[in-house]
Amino acid sequence: MIAVLLTGALVIGGLLAVQASANLQLTKAVGTPYGAATLQLWVAAGLLGILAVATGTFVALTRLGDVPPWYLLGGLASPLYITSGILLFPRIGALAAGGLFVTGQMLASIALDGFGLFGIARQTFGAGTLVGSVAVLAGITAIVRGQRVKVPAAVGLGRPADASASPPLSPAGVTPGRLLLGLLAGAVLPIQGAINARLRTVVVEPVVVALVSFLVAALAITIVFAVLRTTDRTPTPQLDRLGGMPWWGWLGGLCAVGYVTGTFMLLPQIGAAVTVALTVTGQQLASALIDTRGLFRMPQRPFTAARGVGLLLLVAGSVLIQLF
Repeated sequence: MIAVLLTGALVIGGLLAVQASANLQLTKAVGTPYGAATLQLWVAAGLLGILAVATGTFVALTRLGDVPPWYLLGGLASPLYITSGILLFPRIGALAAGGLFVTGQMLASIALDGFGLFGIARQTFGAGTLVGSVAVLAGITAIVRGQRVKVPAAVGLGRPADASASPPLSPAGVTPGRLLLGLLAGAVLPIQGAINARLRTVVVEPVVVALVSFLVAALAITIVFAVLRTTDRTPTPQLDRLGGMPWWGWLGGLCAVGYVTGTFMLLPQIGAAVTVALTVTGQQLASALIDTRGLFRMPQRPFTAARGVGLLLLVAGSVLIQLF
C-alpha cells in the first residue's frame, strides 16, 4: 500500500509539468497571465461540479454548514501562488523565484509534520530528514541552474519556468519583501493540502472538497483580475483566439484538479515532508522528459550533467525523508 501512495505522489508531481506546458499555451492565446489563470481555475471548478453531479456526491455541499470557516481557506493558496509567480519572475528571475517556492514548500511541510499542524500527525525528525530536505533543495537549485533555454513563465500550480523577460538577478532586485513573498507562496501549497484534508473530515467526499477549494480559488483570482482590469494593469483577454490553441492547452485545469485532490489525500497518509519531496521529484522527472523531447511545444533542452545531478539529489532526498 505504501508503495502505491509513494508512486501516486510522483505521478501527481508529474502532472505539474504537463500543466505548465498547457498553461503556457493558454496564456499565449488569452494574452494575459491573470486572465489565463482565472479561466483555468473556473474550468477546473466546472469540471469538478460536473463530476460531483455525475457521481451523486454534489449533495455533500450541504455539510458545509457544519464546517469551521477556516476549513474553506485552502483554495486561497492557488491565487496567491499564481500571483506571486507573475510578480516575482520578471523582478528577481526564475532561479530565485523557483528556489524560494520550493524552499517555502519544504519549510512548511517540515513544520506541518514536526508540530502536527492542521491535523497532520506529528512526526519526530532525525538527521535523515534534515539531510534529505537539504538534498531536495540542492537538487532543485542544480536543475534550475542547468537550464539553458529560457521560456515564458507558466501560470498556475505548474513548475517554475525561466521567464523570457527576466532580468539578470541583482542584489537590488531581491528585497526582503520579495524574499518573504516567494517563501510564503511556496509555503501555502502544503498548507492548502493540510486544510483541505481537514475539510474532508466533515465533507467526506474528495470531489466536493476539491470543488470547494477551486470555487474559493476561482472567486479570489476573479476579484484580483477585476481589480487589475479596472486599473488597466493587465490587458483585456483575447478569448476569440482560444480556437487556435491546441486542444491540450485546456489540460491545465484538469492537472490542477489532480494535484490539489491528490495532495490533500496523501498528506494524512504519508506526511507533508514526504509528499512535497516526492511531488517535486515527480515534477522534475516529467519536466526532464518534456524538455529533452520538446513535448507540448516546449523549447527542447539537452539533458545536462547538472540536471542529472539535480534529479539524483531529488530522488536521494526523497528516499532519506521517507526512511528517516
